[in-house]
Amino acid sequence: MTTFPNFRSPDLLLDHARHTMRFYHPRAIDPAGGMFHYFKDDGAVYDPRHRHLVSSTRFVFTYAMAYRQFGDPAYLDGLQHAVRFLRDAHRAPDGSGYAWMLDGRDVEDGTQHAYGQAFVLLAYSHATMAGLEETRAWIGETFDLMEARFWNAADGLYADEASQDWRTLSTYRGQNANMHAVEALLAAHRATGEARYLERAYLVASNITQRQAARCGGLIWEHYDEQWQPDWKFNIDDPENLFRPWGYQPGHFTEWAKLLVQLEARAPGVLLDDLSWLLPTAERLFKVAVEKGWDNEFGGVAYSLAPDLTVCDSHKYFWVQAESAAAAALLGTRTGNDAYWTWYERLWQYSWSHFVDHEHGAWYRILDRENRKLSDEKSPAGKVDYHTMGAVYDIVAAMKGPRHG
Repeated sequence: MTTFPNFRSPDLLLDHARHTMRFYHPRAIDPAGGMFHYFKDDGAVYDPRHRHLVSSTRFVFTYAMAYRQFGDPAYLDGLQHAVRFLRDAHRAPDGSGYAWMLDGRDVEDGTQHAYGQAFVLLAYSHATMAGLEETRAWIGETFDLMEARFWNAADGLYADEASQDWRTLSTYRGQNANMHAVEALLAAHRATGEARYLERAYLVASNITQRQAARCGGLIWEHYDEQWQPDWKFNIDDPENLFRPWGYQPGHFTEWAKLLVQLEARAPGVLLDDLSWLLPTAERLFKVAVEKGWDNEFGGVAYSLAPDLTVCDSHKYFWVQAESAAAAALLGTRTGNDAYWTWYERLWQYSWSHFVDHEHGAWYRILDRENRKLSDEKSPAGKVDYHTMGAVYDIVAAMKGPRHG
């Protein structure tokens, strides 16, 4: 019988975050600028040039959080290095947007994505909380850019994608960019104390998890048309699309559950809105995710559910397990219901057994249903273990105090 460590020990969890961070630091730092984004299982860099906005911003987050937690000045140096590249390479010289992908420092794909700019907002917010005062003004700057280019007041939500010159706004609408905007807005509020960020987070969360969910059987579908009506066929032939997969996403249900608990914790004394729906919605989303997504034979939460809530993609993704564990911890702390802690232990034991690379560090990215690795690429573009280390920090914050960071 396998003996597991105490996953409710903050020291154990923070040691795990350190172990994960050691996979990336210092090998991720490119002396020529920015970070390397592509790593094999053993840490070897397999593409030294390509840069993705999601990885660039998430490295800011991981270095900022590591510095705040552990105080190592090397992490502060890494944070400054990551911020500099985001500002100097991804950001357009006139401040009009952020390039989605770079080849070195040359723009490979200049498409403007609300998802990417939400992570820019998250990055500057966490850099500010880590003590980089020059990034404080860039929080408002980024929010204003998103406000001008993606926000639609009539919809009460962010649009998704525009051309590099902003002349063409895609008709696609998606919940994923809005979900991560809520995450970023919560961070912006923590960094600045400005109520407008919390107010916007509340509005977006309400419109996605209440209004939009009511159009989709009470749950959160990923894809919508320009009128925010569900598009049930978008990417049906591309179910493993990195940012826009087809189907209900149990990992997004649990990620939303976590965010709603965090929003509820921050709102009192700032918002006068009705908060009574936040916790019940979080609990319902978590319940569906684990009851419909959990693999009773091989363990782990599956990637995608079809509209009838049967599993349509049985692959196991690292971030789904990590976010689900974080949601379980926050719900367990908030409600005192031991059932959440049972799920928390189950998710950690599964992840510890199958996803955590105890030798080299970090988590494997994707496994098949029977928990076999599909490749030796541990961290391609977008990963950088932002989800796994972020989950640890969220869990520890929930265990240590009521305001969840």
